[in-house]
Amino acid sequence: MNTNRITINKIQEMKVNGEPISMVTAYDYTSAKIINSTKIPIILVGDSMGNNILGYDSTIPVTVEDIIRSTKSVTAGAKKPLIVADLPFFSYQIDIKSTLLNVRRLIQEGGANAVKLEGGEQVADTVKRIVMAGVPVMGHIGLTPQSVNQLGGYKLQGKTSESAKILLNDALALQESGAFAIVLELIPSELSREITDTLKIPTIGIGAGIECDGQVQVFHDLLGLNLEFSPKHSQKYANLAATIKIALDNYDADVRKKKFPKNENSFFLK
Repeated sequence: MNTNRITINKIQEMKVNGEPISMVTAYDYTSAKIINSTKIPIILVGDSMGNNILGYDSTIPVTVEDIIRSTKSVTAGAKKPLIVADLPFFSYQIDIKSTLLNVRRLIQEGGANAVKLEGGEQVADTVKRIVMAGVPVMGHIGLTPQSVNQLGGYKLQGKTSESAKILLNDALALQESGAFAIVLELIPSELSREITDTLKIPTIGIGAGIECDGQVQVFHDLLGLNLEFSPKHSQKYANLAATIKIALDNYDADVRKKKFPKNENSFFLK
């Protein structure tokens, strides 16, 4: 057991002390190792890999096997942050037995420290059973990408007083069921503040304003790795796609002109 890894107790302590919590996605060993060199306390092995790694239009096609494979890579590269693995679409909706088997695989085979699932009151009993099995659970309400077809697209949630009340009740139900934190996605800042002030556990926002206890962002969005897309809820802290393209163009040009490899990149007989 890695005794230096961030725990859910530390995350709770950060909320109590008013210390903002940063969380970022990672899907592979290299990015996880870079994140491990920072002070970021939580890595999410998200089903957002569907859009950013696997080339899907949504998170729905992502499988348990996909998450396990990525989680293994991430835990190999990151020894300090808390590693949270997503339970993908329909890996926790069929029955509690199959849910717990999938959770077991993410923890035992993937090496995750906690799991995340989407939904509010309707998954509260599932959260409770997973927590009773000894596995920390992070909730996720607001825009829930696995339900994008039911929601009618990627739209702001909680815009009316009625829908806002439902989300607040969802958050309270998750807390009551034992969730250690809740992701709030794409909801008004005013509602985020109300939920955050009401809950005793941390809220982690994405497109939910600055009033949350923390923020989560996709690795590729932060670093500008997507040439075509930059979501409103994110900020580019680098423009690596352009930098990488220049590097690749320079490599290609050197190969074509036989400028690479040089003698110092080659091996010779004595």
